[in-house]
Formats: sequence, C-alpha cells, structure tokens
Amino acid sequence: MTSDDNAIRLVGFDGDDTLWRSEDYYHAAQGDFERIVQNYVDLQDARTLERLYAVEMRNLALFGYGVKSMTLSMLEAAVEITEARISATDLHRIIALGKELLQHPVELLPGIREAVEAIAADHEIVLITKGDLFHQENKVRQSGLADLFHRIEIVSEKDASTYARVLAEFDLPASRFAMIGNSLRSDIAPVLELGGWGIYMPYHVTWAHETEAQVDDDAPRLRRVATPAELPEAVRSLVLPAAA
Repeated sequence: MTSDDNAIRLVGFDGDDTLWRSEDYYHAAQGDFERIVQNYVDLQDARTLERLYAVEMRNLALFGYGVKSMTLSMLEAAVEITEARISATDLHRIIALGKELLQHPVELLPGIREAVEAIAADHEIVLITKGDLFHQENKVRQSGLADLFHRIEIVSEKDASTYARVLAEFDLPASRFAMIGNSLRSDIAPVLELGGWGIYMPYHVTWAHETEAQVDDDAPRLRRVATPAELPEAVRSLVLPAAA
C-alpha cells in the first residue's frame, strides 16, 4: 500500500458495467418485453420503451433500482400500454424475464480482474454498488473479486451524501479518494462535487437515467479511460497538490 502523504489512499469501484456486464441483459429483456406487448398494440404508436421508462422513473422512489424494480415496472407498463388487455400468460412471461435476469451468470469485463488486482496492490479499494441487496450480493459472490476489496457497500442510491458517509467511516478527505465507474450520474458527478477524483470508463450501452448528469469534459479531477487495462495508470496519474 502507498504511504505517500499526498497520494490517493482509497479507490472505489462501481459494479455493474464497470466490473461485470449488466446493461446488455436489461436491454435484451426490454426487447423481449416489446415483442410480448406488440401482440396487443402498434409498437411505434404505443411508444413502448418510452412509456416503460416513464413508469420506471415514477416507481423509482418506491422500488429502488435493480431487476425486481424493472420487472414490476414492466408488468405495470404492460397493463397500461395494452389497456389491461394483456393476458395472464403474457404477464407470466414478463415475470420470467425478471427471473432470468436474476439468475444470469456474472461475466467480468475483459481485463478487469488484472486491473483491480494491480490497483489493490497499491491502494485500499472499496466496491460501491447500488441495486437490489440479494442480487448485488450474489453478483459480488459470483465475480470472485470480493476478497480484493477492503469493504463492500451495497447502497440504495449513489449520491454525494452516500459517498460522504463512506469517506467519513474511513476518516478520509474526499481529495484522497478516486471513484471508478461507467456512470457520470452515479459514479463521477457526486464524487467530483465532494472534491474527490473520478475515473470514467464508459460502457457501450448505458441506461438513460444514468446519463442524466452534467460533467465538463475538462473537469480538473476527471480522467477518462476506454478499457480496464488503462485503469492502473489512470490511478497512478492522480497527483494531489502538496497541501492536500
């Protein structure tokens, strides 16, 4: 571990679409949802996915994030879009989509294990992920990465107050913390707001809700990488001012 008084001391990692694939499977489930609903309505006129997203946003404060929340919202949206004409059989098919997502094997991003191990060799690392507790615990367990993390935080929301709480428990100023993730809204913007560092590694597909953040491309504490292989060097490149 690094002992430099002006070095980054703690590095956080997001889970979904940073360590392992996730949004690909959600998108596939949405495609299956559309195919179920298309038996009742004209998809273009129904604006199926747009209306599903609206239901998800409406339910977010009640159900939180994750597959179970998405499944309940798909059921509600299907009833609304079809004006309650959807059959019990097709509602059961939607439930099955959710069960398949919950049981999907964890697939690590290529090179991420090596990147996490390299960063863990020089820094304390923490996993900060949000979503359904049982599902996220299962993903962490299946990933084979749990033993590398000093701490694992599964939270209901990733905002400035959540990160501030984690940093307070580590007795650490935000300037000594760097967060790695694929979401500007959840992984980067709140940490920059606190005075920490963000390393943004975009995934090829992102849920619309996670794109709802404004972060300047030239933000001084922001780094961008394209692949996990670039992460260790990105962390090493973070240089704190002498008085930090």
